Amino acid sequence: MVRKALVAMESYRLAQYAVPISCYICGGDNNYDVELCRHCSAPMALSHQANSQGIEPGMIAVLGTAAAGKTVYLGMLLDMLTRRNNRVQVLARGAFSITLQQRTMAALAATAFPEKTPNEPDRWNWVHCQAKLPSQKRPIELIMPDMAGEAILEEVDHPHSYPAIHSFLKKCAGVLLLIDTERIEDGSQEQNYFMMKLITYLSEQSQKKRRGKCVRPMAIVFSKADQCDPCFANPDRYARDRTPNLWQQIGERFETVGFFASSVTGACTQKMDHGSRVNIPLRIEPRGIVEPFEWLIRKV
Repeated sequence: MVRKALVAMESYRLAQYAVPISCYICGGDNNYDVELCRHCSAPMALSHQANSQGIEPGMIAVLGTAAAGKTVYLGMLLDMLTRRNNRVQVLARGAFSITLQQRTMAALAATAFPEKTPNEPDRWNWVHCQAKLPSQKRPIELIMPDMAGEAILEEVDHPHSYPAIHSFLKKCAGVLLLIDTERIEDGSQEQNYFMMKLITYLSEQSQKKRRGKCVRPMAIVFSKADQCDPCFANPDRYARDRTPNLWQQIGERFETVGFFASSVTGACTQKMDHGSRVNIPLRIEPRGIVEPFEWLIRKV
């Protein structure tokens, strides 16, 4: 004997799949329930939040070579700005936006620096937040990813290698460019050449120019400057004296540029770990963390 039963057909689910959702970063079409974009691996939560709130968040790119301190800078910046202060108030949008801050502060509390950012885009930390200056009535919506330095270099050398980086740098409203002061003081030219490549790439990507110069504001941040007093005393002069090629390239290609020095730690030491030296933070004394970000969001 066969029993008869009524089974509801959930055909409405097919209708949801029939309407694609565009990735906010690269614009590629995706199904409504995917977590990451199938084209660039950016979180689809960015698109859902933008669509539901009817807003278009701006984008701030935080760039630099591997080990330039991008992760620890971003994590410390978010931790400082999410606390009550009279300069810039930041409110995270979405639980995923707190991960970077959480991991950075946990590592520093354990007297260690955060682990190196993986090259795979699906493992990057993205931050979507509101930033509000005291002089502004409405907050600014911002998106800031923590992209791997090696992936950035690969995209600069071979455009379209990383769709997320290519699309983000094409759309971003401002740039925070971190330069490793320790390597400059050691006499390494790696930072200089990388920055010249990156500045050329950004200038060519920009579609908005005035008198031949890119109008996108750029904050040049000399990171790890705790052991370099001249850098903190006058970042502009330090850039001109120690990175003359970079200074000239920026002046010729960008209209709005600011130079800053920053440091998260007050003192570091080193230990041997599997045959290699590893930096260990001894004191956490952030300096110059908020100033570049505050300057940049006033310019965008």
